[in-house]
Amino acid sequence: MGSHRARVLHEHGIDTVFDLLHYYPRRYLDRSTIVRIADIHGHAGDTVTVIGVVSDTAMLTARRKRLVVTLRDGRGSMEAVFFQGLQYWQEAFRVGETIAISGEVQFYGRRASMVHPDIDRLQDEESLDFINTGGIVPVYPSSAALEKVGLNRHGGFRKLMQHALRQLDAVRDHFSDEQLRELRLPGLRDALEHIHRPASAEALAAARERLIFDEFFLLSLRLALRRRRADTVLPGIAFTGESPAARQLLASLPFELTAAQRRVIRDIVGDMRAAQPMNRLLQGDVGSGKTIVALLAALLAVDNGYQCALMVPTEVLAEQHYRTLTTLVNDLRVRIALLTGQQTASERGALHAAIAGGAVDIVVGTHALIQDQVDFPRLGLVIIDEQHRFGVMQRASLRMKGATPDVLVMTATPIPRTLSMTLYGDLDVSVIDELPAHRKPVRTAIRFEEDREAVESFVLDEVRRGSQAYIVLPLVSESEHVDLKAATIEYERLTTTVFSSLRVGLLHGQMKGDEKDEVMQRFKRHELDVLVSTTVIEVGVDVPNATVMLIEHAERFGLAQLHQLRGRVGRGDKQSWCILMTEKRLYFAGTTFAGDQRQVSDLRRRLDTMRESNDGFHIAEVDMLIRGPGDLWGTQQSGFPEFRIANLLEHGHILTRARDLAFDIIERDPQLRLPAHAAIREQLGPRLRDAEALAGIS
Repeated sequence: MGSHRARVLHEHGIDTVFDLLHYYPRRYLDRSTIVRIADIHGHAGDTVTVIGVVSDTAMLTARRKRLVVTLRDGRGSMEAVFFQGLQYWQEAFRVGETIAISGEVQFYGRRASMVHPDIDRLQDEESLDFINTGGIVPVYPSSAALEKVGLNRHGGFRKLMQHALRQLDAVRDHFSDEQLRELRLPGLRDALEHIHRPASAEALAAARERLIFDEFFLLSLRLALRRRRADTVLPGIAFTGESPAARQLLASLPFELTAAQRRVIRDIVGDMRAAQPMNRLLQGDVGSGKTIVALLAALLAVDNGYQCALMVPTEVLAEQHYRTLTTLVNDLRVRIALLTGQQTASERGALHAAIAGGAVDIVVGTHALIQDQVDFPRLGLVIIDEQHRFGVMQRASLRMKGATPDVLVMTATPIPRTLSMTLYGDLDVSVIDELPAHRKPVRTAIRFEEDREAVESFVLDEVRRGSQAYIVLPLVSESEHVDLKAATIEYERLTTTVFSSLRVGLLHGQMKGDEKDEVMQRFKRHELDVLVSTTVIEVGVDVPNATVMLIEHAERFGLAQLHQLRGRVGRGDKQSWCILMTEKRLYFAGTTFAGDQRQVSDLRRRLDTMRESNDGFHIAEVDMLIRGPGDLWGTQQSGFPEFRIANLLEHGHILTRARDLAFDIIERDPQLRLPAHAAIREQLGPRLRDAEALAGIS
């Protein structure tokens, strides 16, 4: 292979024959029946393959502009018709070349045709051994670069794969024949053979299951090794006794903890009393009461003579946590400090000295906590809130401030079970799956532009009753390229028209940090009635008096983001509302009926899901179905699996089997020394090395 083609393959992650064999087809075409053109009249409505020679191409303009390619096979002729990409297709065919077209047969009078069929260009040697036609034919992922060097979907890649498949004898399986029988999976050689050259639909299905299992198994081995190392190698702090401060706090609360909160507290206390370091993920929907759970854990550490660090992603959230915790422990002898980047150098210096001298029990802070100058003499517990907003090395830096502190990471983003098994498979997971009794579910409505007057009148009435409202927009300022209302423009409109009698504030991400904090605090102190904002208020702002969340251009937001925004209201005991504004034409676009079944667009599905459910975990499942798992966070997570063939949405049952096997093997044989596991160590060992590099970092 030439250096240019090799360079293009390298850009697609292919450097070896091993890489090539694991470059799987993105779909398949069933070409098991090749029909002669003379026999095409018996196949109206069928999807078939026809082989012929291009005899003519013509651009026709009558009725609708289209390109017509005439194909002959010696006994008859038919047409391939193209309505889109006309310039591309006009240049794509040469009179005299042999091609195979596959598609649904249609008739206009006596003339047979296919509209936008799949095309395979046949070279002489390909026509002889039917690489591109007959049977089940793979179609590989393509790109402009691959097309340019002849490795495209028209046969070049399939031809290259034939050479790779001749080297299958060099492939070694990491499972024994006995293990494969128990798992009811084909061998690796057979799986690779049939994923690229399926002998039948059944052989293809078996090959896919084996390769999906392998991807999940490798990931699960990594997670099992990380957990094993954390449980056996790292010495932890075995917290002892009861926490008088925690008991005093519980007795002073004006409400009862939910059953879910009590269950999660038992999980955390059990971990903290064990000799191994705690590494637990706490999931809880917005408003579920994670903060009080985290504080009770912190008090247990403090009563054992240790310090606690709580790291959050923003200054506003840090100050909010600091105020909340300070209020809750007001009658306790617990010393809490706030550390942020906005403090003066002298203020931070004094805090650094107090922390290093053991004069602070709980430190709430932003990234400032991981600066070199911060020294904890007895760090026993690390709590990380909204953990997905921190990089893995930032979390590691905080953990390394102590010897082996317990770690509790929290998220208000509900995570579907299959996704949490992959992202957090090496953590213990606790879920707060019920809201406090005094919280009323937020009512959600979808409204259109013609409803604007009524919507704004509703907001005005709520504010006059003493409540506050958010109005959220996706942009800060007007854009020439996007026809959306901007926060600054909407702020000016509202303050000069419908809300001219109200106190309206503006908040967006381009403001300086201290400006944002000042606006947010004014809103929290009820010095503002309405806050016009971008999504900067998405996480962590707690204003119990806010009862209305009006989201403009709701079609521009993903489900997870809409749910997070809605979580900013409904935090008190009043009935709260979330109003999703969109355009009627967008909402109803793509709605069709197939019999009694209604088919709707992803946009309408998102908005309908918000209207129908307040369950964050159900919403997360729908979000993953619509967007796919890799998109949930918006930013790539370090260590997140890039599956080539496995799909968390479709293959959860295979993930469970692979995970159970991997964790069982590492539990029985952590070093993979047993003869039954020697092949796993030999074949997968090099791909497991990175498991040690970030082990123990949640």
